[in-house]
Amino acid sequence: MKNRVTEILNIRYPIIQAPMYFLTNATFVAAVSNAGGLGIIGPNAGQDTLPDSRFMALERMREQIRKTKQLTDKPFGATLINGPDMSFWRPTAEMFVEEKVDVVLVNEVLDAEIFEFLKQHRIKILYRALTPDVANSQQAEKLGADIIVATGFDEGGTVPLRIIGTFSIVPMIADSVKIPVLAAGGIGDVRGVRAAMALGAEGVWIGSLFLTAQENPADEKVKQLIVSSSAEDLLLFRTLPAYYRTLPTPLSPRLAELDAHGADRAPLVPAMNGYPSLWQAMRLGNFDKGVVSTGTGISMIKSVRTVAAIVADLAQDFITQPEKQKSDDTVLSL
Repeated sequence: MKNRVTEILNIRYPIIQAPMYFLTNATFVAAVSNAGGLGIIGPNAGQDTLPDSRFMALERMREQIRKTKQLTDKPFGATLINGPDMSFWRPTAEMFVEEKVDVVLVNEVLDAEIFEFLKQHRIKILYRALTPDVANSQQAEKLGADIIVATGFDEGGTVPLRIIGTFSIVPMIADSVKIPVLAAGGIGDVRGVRAAMALGAEGVWIGSLFLTAQENPADEKVKQLIVSSSAEDLLLFRTLPAYYRTLPTPLSPRLAELDAHGADRAPLVPAMNGYPSLWQAMRLGNFDKGVVSTGTGISMIKSVRTVAAIVADLAQDFITQPEKQKSDDTVLSL
């Protein structure tokens, strides 16, 4: 079964993998695309050490793009690196053109020059605001975005500033634009996909569930922690302006305590170990040095599975009978 998302992105199922900070690499992204979804290379994909500069991160991303192309002939995407001063988007975008990337994720920034450059090179644009609203969604559509990601407060990573859940944000955004919308935040199984579609989304944006995939480069302790936890275990703290949500680690109670006492960004950021926090905890498994950020949909995650098994579950309503038999055979053989 096709819809506008699958047609725009030339994929089998409207299942889009979130770029997840450091937690993507060529093997994982290719697995998502090969399973029929759209894999997306994150800005720090495939990195076994922290980059010394944005240029190092860019070249490492280029390597991962090339490796991904060796592992799949299906479409996949990559994440635009902007930089706080907006000086770095062009080297990143030019690299995407050189490497013939099909789809680019633009986070937050609504800049006509960026959109025009990507459109000129016939690159499909996914737009995702940190805090989606009607105004930024309509502006992204006007600038030429092909698909909007509507992120609810249920998500992991950097949580939206407004406390509007996925069930509320999706119809609000879907009703405000003419282009397709992806539902993001708290989707842990096919029931979430069905709910998202009923609310007006034409696809889903999956992060936390894919963290537990066998192919994902997250540390094995992270996967087991997610599988053994539920949404009741999550702690919420604010670094101003962004919220973060984390499963319990040796570091997290202190962060929740600081937040409860009204601490601002100044003490909270160093307390969470700043930029390397997610890298330390989620990529390396050093729970005493960082946080394990997930969305609220983890209650539905019961086991570590292959990417193919996860996609097959999420895409149940899009799979034809012959495809279902082939998918079942593939999953059983893994």
